[in-house]
Amino acid sequence: MKLDIVVLTDRRYVAPEKKTPYIENVLQEDQLVLDALENQGLKAVRKAWDDPDFDWSTTKYALFRTTWDYFDRYAEFSKWLQKTSEQTQFINSKKLIYWNIDKHYLQDISKAGITIPKTTFIEKGTVITLNQTIERAKSEYGFTSDTYTLKPCVSGAARHTYKIEENAIADYENIFQQLVKEEAMMLQEFQHNIVSEGEISMMVFNGEFTHAVLKIAKSGDFRVQDDFGGTVHPYSPSAEQIVFAKNVVHATPELPVYARVDIFKDNNGNWALAELEIFEPELWFRLNPEASVTLAKAIKETRTFNQS
Repeated sequence: MKLDIVVLTDRRYVAPEKKTPYIENVLQEDQLVLDALENQGLKAVRKAWDDPDFDWSTTKYALFRTTWDYFDRYAEFSKWLQKTSEQTQFINSKKLIYWNIDKHYLQDISKAGITIPKTTFIEKGTVITLNQTIERAKSEYGFTSDTYTLKPCVSGAARHTYKIEENAIADYENIFQQLVKEEAMMLQEFQHNIVSEGEISMMVFNGEFTHAVLKIAKSGDFRVQDDFGGTVHPYSPSAEQIVFAKNVVHATPELPVYARVDIFKDNNGNWALAELEIFEPELWFRLNPEASVTLAKAIKETRTFNQS
């Protein structure tokens, strides 16, 4: 059978024996997307991205949804991505995925006039100490904070993300050296308002805002992800915030069919982009099921299907 779309997930979520609340959310949201696609008359199934038995040439498109093990298996995933891109098309496109999967994209967004945190990139294999990196960031990028965030350029779920105080730089030297040997890293000014006010995630499908959530870190932590005890709340953004989110997606190499724009109030009191997720973002359809219908309609309207 020729398929229109395969909804991509992680093998852990295909037929889980133990259904935690987290996994229940994954299953619910993927099902909402499947149902919405089928209601648009599209033949859709759900598969793990690394399913060894599936022929990817039998589907017109593949939709990345909950492939949340890719950053732990990045070398393997990269090979799969290249091979599969020769057999089917992706929503969003391969071009966008390669651009967005590496946080160097923030440089392009900044050049387009979007405010981002002060950031310096440390390329893989660079011979430099963490202290030298911070001193360079102060002189070249205008860092004024005495607290910093270090994280990989390819990552998710706050993997290898560290909050570093000025008086504890030496404590992170060894881990910094280990990480830079293996992958490109980025250093940013720590953003205090994310802790005090939270981070807003805004969902934008084919350039149009659908819904938003507010993510708040648990007391004593700086990571807003629910993996680390963060909480998620429905949120009604202002017109200014919606315009900001739309401006972000229009600053990309091509307009994504789906995107999540994470924004916050930076240390200078300006709205800024924390991250733009257009590869495999959590989209909180469980808080707004109608948004899955909006996504399905956007896919049908912007992609070509051989409908009988």
